[in-house]
Amino acid sequence: MTDAPHTPPPDWPATEAEATAVQNELRGRVVLDEPGPAPGTPLVAVGVDVAYDDERDVVAAAAVALDTTTLEVVAEATAVGRVAFPYVPGLLAFREIPTVLAALERLAVTPDLVVCDGYGLAHPRRFGLASHLGVLTGLPTIGVAKNPFTFCYEAPGPHRGDTSPLLDGEEEVGRALRTQEGVKPVFVSVGHRTGLDQACEHTLRLAPRFRLPETTRAADGLCRRALASSTRP
Repeated sequence: MTDAPHTPPPDWPATEAEATAVQNELRGRVVLDEPGPAPGTPLVAVGVDVAYDDERDVVAAAAVALDTTTLEVVAEATAVGRVAFPYVPGLLAFREIPTVLAALERLAVTPDLVVCDGYGLAHPRRFGLASHLGVLTGLPTIGVAKNPFTFCYEAPGPHRGDTSPLLDGEEEVGRALRTQEGVKPVFVSVGHRTGLDQACEHTLRLAPRFRLPETTRAADGLCRRALASSTRP
């Protein structure tokens, strides 16, 4: 990646209070009453992920589209940008969304489903990256995270496909999902325009061999390569 990093929009929130206000306003636009694309039908699933260079205050984003039938890559795109917001727990989406959107805009296909390496409703204000990105793009989105954030769960059963509720008090905000036997679960939550059952089923289908979905694995590798390339003279 050799193009110069782009900067966040001029009206991007600059303070914690401004970002929280935006979250609270956009949260009301999340669509939760749609089942989303049907698992098992031919789809284009796009994984998005980011990598940071803290010394240069730069973030690289990748969007990788896979054919859900074959899990082959059908399109990919990257973007490099300035980190758009300081590190504040619960507001991490504001650090990277402008660059993620730039990568999605460069993608040569339209996603049927976007899989974020992060959270959707499993967020203190019920508006993690997957929900934020879904509202801004209108696309069905889910979050598949590596840890449960601040929420509680009991370990799901040992078999692939076993689940347990991810809870905030008594509210189910997502599910712990065992994608492979003998490995830790992942944590699935709804982002926008899809249901939790479908989100878990999509995650299983995208993770036939490893703990993480192939969408996430592909996007992780690509954004790291884009970041490394952007540091070269």
